[in-house]
Amino acid sequence: MVVTGVILMRLFFVQIVQKGEWVAKAEAQHTVENTIKARRGEIYMMDGEEPVQVVMNETAYNVIVDPMILDEEEAKKVLFTEGLSGALVEGAEEVFSDRTRRYFILAKGVSRDEAERIREAGLAGVYLREVVRRVYPEGELGARVLGFVNDDGEGQYGVEGALDTELSGKDGLLKTVADVNQVALSIGDENVKIPAEDGKDVVLTIDRNIQDGVERILQEKMTEMGRDQASAVVMDPRNGEILAMANLPGYDPANYAQVEDAAVYINRVTEDPYEPASVCKAFTFAAGIDLGVMNAESTYYNVDTIYIDGWPISNASQNGSAVRTMQYALNWSLNVGSIQALKWIGGNPDAITEEGRKKLYDYYVNKFGLGRETGIELYEAEGLIGDPVEGDGRDSLYANMTFGQNMLLTMLQVTAGYASLINGGEYYTPTVVKGEMKDGELVERGQAEPVRRTVSEETSRQMREMLWGTRSYPRLYGVDKAGYYIGGKTGTAQVIRDGKYVMDETVATYVGFGGAEGEESRYVVMVRIWKDGTMSGGDTYALPIFSAISDFLIDYMEIKPGGV
Repeated sequence: MVVTGVILMRLFFVQIVQKGEWVAKAEAQHTVENTIKARRGEIYMMDGEEPVQVVMNETAYNVIVDPMILDEEEAKKVLFTEGLSGALVEGAEEVFSDRTRRYFILAKGVSRDEAERIREAGLAGVYLREVVRRVYPEGELGARVLGFVNDDGEGQYGVEGALDTELSGKDGLLKTVADVNQVALSIGDENVKIPAEDGKDVVLTIDRNIQDGVERILQEKMTEMGRDQASAVVMDPRNGEILAMANLPGYDPANYAQVEDAAVYINRVTEDPYEPASVCKAFTFAAGIDLGVMNAESTYYNVDTIYIDGWPISNASQNGSAVRTMQYALNWSLNVGSIQALKWIGGNPDAITEEGRKKLYDYYVNKFGLGRETGIELYEAEGLIGDPVEGDGRDSLYANMTFGQNMLLTMLQVTAGYASLINGGEYYTPTVVKGEMKDGELVERGQAEPVRRTVSEETSRQMREMLWGTRSYPRLYGVDKAGYYIGGKTGTAQVIRDGKYVMDETVATYVGFGGAEGEESRYVVMVRIWKDGTMSGGDTYALPIFSAISDFLIDYMEIKPGGV
């Protein structure tokens, strides 16, 4: 009776108290679960008005071996061949060093032809697993914008990384009842099928032809000028769309593992803040005009060196002591002139004030969006603009900021701010995504709307005139072709090394716009070129690249001259 009682208690405990646990164990023994892999979305660029594929999927295979049963001599004949050498994993030659292991990935991303050759050999202990491999048919074109997919199927850098969730989709699940041999049965209440949600086919705003043209011009100029780093971005100021985003040197995303320096993965347009220098004078002058304290003909007494917080600040172009207009100051890129604008902004023509610093900060950060993320669909850095009140040496800090030093900005921030300067004062969030492909058709996201006003329409008109006047000034640039309205500003930035500015290296920058005379501007272009340990002036290095890109865009966009 005691034994019977124990058995009954145990049965009660198993059948009632632990019922759920034992049912789950039983189900696990006769249930098969398989993941249904989602298809990764492909990536398109525009070719004029038509989307074209620049990133595709291709079926490939991983070679998996069981060293315990695989014949070593046969394996060397079939697997260690020239055709498979590029796909062998690191350490593949050690596959037979431990014959007790049953699973070893020997090669990844093997082509269909090579997989078929291996299959026909009929080696025991060799298995082929189908995988999807990313294909980049344009090679290095736009590599730092596109990014790549690693061996684990994860998007890295660029669009592949930033939009990985949208591109990768969501895996599904197939759960079926199986017999003792794990063969799926067609009956049973436990069958579950959750379809995979394929990733989106993303269409970029980037025009493949403009991207190719800009990269070609950058490469030609880098070789001609003896420089080894260059970046450029082309934006449509009417809607914030990025038409090209180029960084050289590039790399082949299909062979990303062969890159020796990971810095080549970085998109310097969005991820690498730097001091863009005198191109920022346009923002300072625009703030002064918008506040009604100056215009192009306002005058001040120019000296070539002034002292602020005990620090000397000099004009790069020594023009001597004289009364100068603000247009002259912009033409000759006089640092003392931009500092004078800050003084006027603060209400004291003879000194920098706290009020002036606060107002300039408001225009730089809150209106033009400098020193903060733009909201583009890519990885981007925030940058740095110092507080106008907290900290020592605020006057000298902001004096240098008026001409683009002592702060860190990305090229994209500057380009988007410039676009608002010349398009009537409306700021558009920069974008690289035009829409997605559905059933073979482009479905656009919709018309972009401005998110804020940076300056008034009148200020924008005056700044276009000033920047056109600066480019047209015979000192450097000459006159552009009749019927076209092109303006811009150079920048030559000192570089900080080991915590202080150095005298043996500068970065060359140019930001400009263009279009037909009497019509709205069609493009804004920013160029940056440099070489470590080398001096590069904005007028000598960046300006010629802008001019070449501008001429290319006029031809490609078929912009007809106006006013003639």
